[in-house]
Amino acid sequence: MNTSLSVAIKYGLLVAISLIAYFLILKLFSLHENPWLRLLNGVMMCAGIYYAIKYYKLTSPDSFSYINGIKTSLLTGFIATVVFTAFMSIYMFHLDPAFTEKILGEWFDSYGAGAGILVFVILIEGLASTVVLALAFMQIFKKSYNPSQNP
Repeated sequence: MNTSLSVAIKYGLLVAISLIAYFLILKLFSLHENPWLRLLNGVMMCAGIYYAIKYYKLTSPDSFSYINGIKTSLLTGFIATVVFTAFMSIYMFHLDPAFTEKILGEWFDSYGAGAGILVFVILIEGLASTVVLALAFMQIFKKSYNPSQNP
């Protein structure tokens, strides 16, 4: 029997690995500086949270509830976001400090903003999308207590 935490760890790490792999593939083709290509990050997060809830509901139908589904999806997104943010922190501070200057452009000089602001944006972006996706997907997976409309 899978617990909510074990499913969340499994899918959270899968999402984080896919986000890191996608970033490195973009880096390989020198496309990692294009902010529009980050939209696929949202698609990967979306798929990961959806399949985490679906897997948990299929493997634990007796213990599945709205609270457990929300907990699974929030933990999945939180784990994926924290791992990806940690990777991006290491990348921006140690592996390619010039990346921050290229992304921030004149903000880097004008406002004194550095890699810390990008790390913060990645973290908030991931956590916010996690909350929105968790609430949206649980509308699909929750048990309905409405009476049947068929005669």
